[in-house]
Amino acid sequence: MSNQTRLQALSDFLKSRRAAISPASVGLPEGTRRRTPGLRREEVAQLAGVSNTWYTWLEQGRDIKVSPSVLDCIAAALQLTKDERSYLFALALENGPGAAAYPQEEPSVISASLQKILDELTTCPTIISDRRCGIVGWNEAAAHVFLNFAKLVPEERNMIALLFARKEFKRLAVNWQQFVRGFLAIFRAYYGQYVEDRWYDDFIAEMKGQHPEFNALWEEREVSSAPDVVLEFRHAKAGKMLFHLTSLQVQGSTDLRCSIYTPAGDSNTEAKLRQLMEQHMLE
Repeated sequence: MSNQTRLQALSDFLKSRRAAISPASVGLPEGTRRRTPGLRREEVAQLAGVSNTWYTWLEQGRDIKVSPSVLDCIAAALQLTKDERSYLFALALENGPGAAAYPQEEPSVISASLQKILDELTTCPTIISDRRCGIVGWNEAAAHVFLNFAKLVPEERNMIALLFARKEFKRLAVNWQQFVRGFLAIFRAYYGQYVEDRWYDDFIAEMKGQHPEFNALWEEREVSSAPDVVLEFRHAKAGKMLFHLTSLQVQGSTDLRCSIYTPAGDSNTEAKLRQLMEQHMLE
């Protein structure tokens, strides 16, 4: 991400968070002369205890010096979550490790022990992805519920791209937008962390050019390092299936994420998945 792109991302994020806060939620009158929803710039500055001019420059994406303590005040004024705060700091301070520290020219390879864990999760579809949301590992259950990733060349195994490009995913998820938002929130967290990796800018530009739906959802600017959601799938062979999605960071030298889809306990999803896999073995 170039310095100009980083500052523009910071500007857009601050504007979106400011627009999301109602004056009443921070004890301010709604008023009748507000041209846009949310707080005014001067109100954010007042809540954060900074000058209106300084905050205006920050939100305009000017290249000014900021300190962690002041950013903490901005984060509190904008009621940011922990993940949103981390995203703000990464963009404003440009202190992420960047691409130089973690080059990713070759696909990541998962360890034998991690593959063993994948295989043991027999009725929990599980996907291992890297910091670019590239799929580097999966188990048999994931191949049955989603698609057989082994049939794709490594360059095509990007979860974000697949969500928009493959009809299987759009047919599978009942609430497809909720499904996508979770992955985009994770992707944006990575985007802020690796501020020096130009790959993200190129990939986002490509997605915007090919998929108008991507642009609309990306502009919502949700940030989450580990969304925990319940998803309803309509599988072509198994029918209705309910899963709890849990996203875990894999500890180690590589930046990998483990996304586990656990069958909802109050449903017959696990039984359907077992039957689906048994039928495949008989074919």
